[in-house]
Amino acid sequence: MKVLKKLNNGIEIPAIAAGMWQIPDDMAERVVRDAIEVGYRHIDTAQAYENEAGVGRGIKASGIRRDEIFVTSKILGETVRTTGFPHRR
Repeated sequence: MKVLKKLNNGIEIPAIAAGMWQIPDDMAERVVRDAIEVGYRHIDTAQAYENEAGVGRGIKASGIRRDEIFVTSKILGETVRTTGFPHRR
């Protein structure tokens, strides 16, 4: 059963994501490709995991259109402070 959550903009996102925490970058491509193959359409990563490149390669290698996959990520607070990345309080 696919559980979806509706976002404020009306888009529905899969409630369960394949988490990439503690997956090394050199393994992330295969892990993401396998996750997509078994039905995941939501991938969760973070800048601090240092595997975002592998995640991107896995998505590309999966053959699934990018607009069919959700990627959630977190950026380091330091990045926000040093780059002027816009944020709200």
